[in-house]
Amino acid sequence: MQFHLNGFQAGDPNIHPDGATAKQQDAPPAETDVLIVGSGPAGLTLAAQLAVFSDVSSCVMEAKPGPMEKGQADGVSCRSMEMFEAFGFAHSVMREAYWVNETTFWKPDPKNPQSIIRTGRIQDVEDGLSEMPHVILNQARVHDMYLGVMERGPHRLAPFYAWRLSEISLDDHATHPVIARFEKTDSAEDVSRNTTGTANDCVIRARYAVGCDGARSAVRNSIGLELKGDAANKAWGVMDVLAVTDFPDIRQKTLIQSDQGGTLLIIPREGGYMARIYVEMETLGEGERARDRNISKEDLIRAAQGIFHPYQFAVQDVVWWSVYEIGQRLTDRFDNLEERHGETDHPRIFIAGDACHTHSPKAGQGMNVSMGDSFNLGWKLAAVLRKQSAPNLLKSYSDERQSVAQDLIDFDQEWSRIISERNSDDGDTPKFQKYFVQHGRYTAGVSVRYKPSRLTGTDTWQNLAKGFDIGMRFHSAPVIRLADAKPMHIGHTVKADGRWRLFAFAGRDLTDLDKLCDYLATDPASPVQRYTRDGEDCDALIDVRGIVQRGFRDIQITDLPTLLRPQKGQLGLVDYEKAFCADLISGNDIYDMRGIDRDTGCIVIVRPDQYVAHILPLNAHNDLAAFFDGILLAQ
Repeated sequence: MQFHLNGFQAGDPNIHPDGATAKQQDAPPAETDVLIVGSGPAGLTLAAQLAVFSDVSSCVMEAKPGPMEKGQADGVSCRSMEMFEAFGFAHSVMREAYWVNETTFWKPDPKNPQSIIRTGRIQDVEDGLSEMPHVILNQARVHDMYLGVMERGPHRLAPFYAWRLSEISLDDHATHPVIARFEKTDSAEDVSRNTTGTANDCVIRARYAVGCDGARSAVRNSIGLELKGDAANKAWGVMDVLAVTDFPDIRQKTLIQSDQGGTLLIIPREGGYMARIYVEMETLGEGERARDRNISKEDLIRAAQGIFHPYQFAVQDVVWWSVYEIGQRLTDRFDNLEERHGETDHPRIFIAGDACHTHSPKAGQGMNVSMGDSFNLGWKLAAVLRKQSAPNLLKSYSDERQSVAQDLIDFDQEWSRIISERNSDDGDTPKFQKYFVQHGRYTAGVSVRYKPSRLTGTDTWQNLAKGFDIGMRFHSAPVIRLADAKPMHIGHTVKADGRWRLFAFAGRDLTDLDKLCDYLATDPASPVQRYTRDGEDCDALIDVRGIVQRGFRDIQITDLPTLLRPQKGQLGLVDYEKAFCADLISGNDIYDMRGIDRDTGCIVIVRPDQYVAHILPLNAHNDLAAFFDGILLAQ
């Protein structure tokens, strides 16, 4: 990380200079730029993204009395870990979490169907898929990480707990058109009040509102949307347990299909002792809910013990448990905009996470896809509020994320069906094992591909960098930072700060790289010149980085264009962290790993949410300008 740009900064460099002296609000504000309803993974991802902007205000309202402590989601995909790196806490998660290295599969013993035997084990994440692991960590700890980002920001943002949304409406002619009324969910008499409410209610006006308030979303209901899809017909139990067992794979992610007792999934938990157990329970009748069966935690334990046979499974403590139904549901859109054809029309109210898609937790995608929703929306809201992009950019959120959620629903339906099937063997390998292997990239979270749009270019020049798929997440690779010879991952330069990244990969010589940087730095029509505000650093909106094929000992940083060593800040200090070399020592050459054309090089444009927006030749200056003309506003 970089700091001291505008003078020496004492103390923790993770704390924004303005945040060190800021005071957290003691009451919900009367007005805010973005109102976030709900402080689950979707809400906190959005809040953490917006919290880095000193010129954007946001407010998080939560109906629960305080932060989550245990239970709910725990799987963190490789893709989410890449996102956590952008927020600056991936290393903390990796240190604390359980790493899913292997997955094992068990089925009934053909010679003794009442007992189970292992049918196989596989590496959970294929080599080279991501530099990040697939990990397991209590959702509450993920929340803690986000809350830390928020607290260290310029606004010292924190949720307001025990406030339930009672009404939300729109006044289209107001500067803050969203009007939301909240009721206090406790009886405290000393509650601080905002200027438009009482001790027991408050009114907040916002430019935009985002409902991250779960499957029973009041925000979703307010804009006339409903979850549509399959009815639940199967009850499942889930419990976090401390248990004593002789089952050999209790510390491996494990899927067990028994003969008569149903299916069981083991998710080892962080800390070395606890495990999460998902256990298939009963088929539900038409319109019946799991709660109608009055299933107890003792029922879950007995069902698990039956499936584990002949192994012993003695539960010493149940830390958390719940019963749920499998049901896959999705809304038609993720915002309040019914008519999407008007050029100037744009949504004001959005929904994210469980508010717009629900499914079973066994695919491990619920929290991950929810966070992906908010990461997609956050930078767009910031760009519009900061007048970097026109408001109609916000239509792209629903257009992009609704199809991602549909893919999740389709996958979850098939996966839920397969793991509950009996007699599904294909030779010696059960069908559920084969399906898991075939869809490893999906469960790792790296298969999302956005369709061509003004934010995602066509594949005309995909051949220049075959390993950076347009529309998919920027697949990081090792490089050496030229100025200080530091080995690092190029993808870790993409931070959650709302900026676009332009990676310029040089060809065999530096001619086209030199010309590109000269164009970007001096031509009034270049995106860097056209969209950067007067008085801002040259990388305030578009961060240009250069990569060369030579080893770091074979080239000097002064051999590269000045745009790759720009002067910045109040003191005009030189930024030495823009130039990189291929890692020729370890053999992990980014040009080979990502199929970059060595003769011509290329430009790889990366969106603020880490997805590849476009690939262009180094000399395609007009095409580069045209791409950004469709997204950004001249300053």
